[in-house]
Amino acid sequence: MEQEIEKACSRKAFVAKLRRLATALERGERFAIQVAGRRIVVPREAVVGIAHEREGDIDEIEFQLTWQTARRRQRKASP
Repeated sequence: MEQEIEKACSRKAFVAKLRRLATALERGERFAIQVAGRRIVVPREAVVGIAHEREGDIDEIEFQLTWQTARRRQRKASP
């Protein structure tokens, strides 16, 4: 299932989040962030990258963190 969550924030809040992210990356730690009320934890082994997209006269740069999520297995109740 594909899903995308976006939330605009103030420049000051964005800078603070980037600083926290940079510190976590430098320390080799996981990074936790809340986006539109949803808590997301980025593992320390996430792959980092930067993407640029142009559509018409709109340009966009994305700082990306990509990782594989472990599938949660439901525990079967014992009979």
